[in-house]
Amino acid sequence: MSLLLRPLRSAAFFDLDGTLLPGPALEMRFYRVLRYRGEIGARQMLSWLAEAARLAPRGMFALRHGNKMYLRGVRADAATAFRGMLFQANPECGEEAGRASRAGAAAGATFFPAGLERMVWHARQGHALVLVSGTLQPLAMLAARALDAELRARGCATMVHVRGTRLEEAGGRWTGRLADEALAGAAKARAVQGIAEREGYALEECYAYGNSSEDRWMLEAVGRPVAVNPARKLALRARREGWPILRWEREAERRRGGEAAGQSERTMRRVPKRAGGGDAAAGGPRSAPTEGSLVREAGQGVCREKREGGRAGGSRTCE
Repeated sequence: MSLLLRPLRSAAFFDLDGTLLPGPALEMRFYRVLRYRGEIGARQMLSWLAEAARLAPRGMFALRHGNKMYLRGVRADAATAFRGMLFQANPECGEEAGRASRAGAAAGATFFPAGLERMVWHARQGHALVLVSGTLQPLAMLAARALDAELRARGCATMVHVRGTRLEEAGGRWTGRLADEALAGAAKARAVQGIAEREGYALEECYAYGNSSEDRWMLEAVGRPVAVNPARKLALRARREGWPILRWEREAERRRGGEAAGQSERTMRRVPKRAGGGDAAAGGPRSAPTEGSLVREAGQGVCREKREGGRAGGSRTCE
C-alpha cells in the first residue's frame, strides 16, 4: 500500500541514558566491563588520545560523541557477550557479574519504574515504541530486548525498536570509527523524522521523551514532547515552551519516598489538633500529594505520574 494511502500512526520515541535508565550511562558501564575483562588496554587509550587531539578543533560536541577509539580492536559482539553484566533483570547475571560489580566494573542497569509504566501505556494505545539513543547500537539493542521482557511481564507483547550510534567493523572487530554520524543533538531529530517518514508515523501525533539539552531537537520534532528528569538547560526550555516535565525515580527512591510518607502520616496522627481543625505541627489543613500523583511543584511546572486504574497514561494537571 502506498505511504499516502496508509493510515498515519503514532509512535513514542525515548532517549535511553538518563531518561529510561539512571546513570551512569550504559556506554560507561560497558567501558568498565571491558576494562575489568582486560579488553581495553594501553593501545586503545593511546588511539583515543590521538583521536581526541585530532577532533579538538571541532569542539566539545565532537570530542564527546565522535571519539570511539577506545573500542578499537574490540570484538564487535562484545556487548552481546557481556549482556548479563549490563542488565540486572537478565537471567544470565551470575557469579561473574557479581564479582565484576563488586570490583566496580559494572552495576547491572535497571529502568525507571515510571518509565516502564509509561511505555506500557503507549503500547496499550497502539503506539510504536522506539529508542533513539546516542549510545552504541548493540548496547541500545540489549536495552530494547530487556525492555521487551519487562513489557511482556506486564502483559504487553510488543517489540521496542532501536536507533543508536553505529560503529565501523573490520574482520569482526570495531575500528573505533563511526559508521555514520553520532546520534546526538540535531542528528536525533533527523533520525526521528526519517523513521516517521519510513513507517508512516504522524509526527504531530508522536511523543518524545528526553532528559538533556541535546535531546531538545528530538523533542521539537514531535507534537507531544516531554522532558524527563531534565538538566537545567532543558528544564528552562521546557518551561518556556510549555512542555510537561516528569520526575522519574529509581525503585529504591520510590520505596524510600513511600516509607517516608508513611512515617510522616504516622507522626501527624500523633500531633494534637488545634482549634480550627488544622494540624498544630503542619500550620493548618493541607493535603500532601501522594507518591506517583501528578502534581505541579510550586513555581516549577514539574509533573509526576498519576496512576488511574494501574495505567501510566492518566490525566495531567500541570498548570
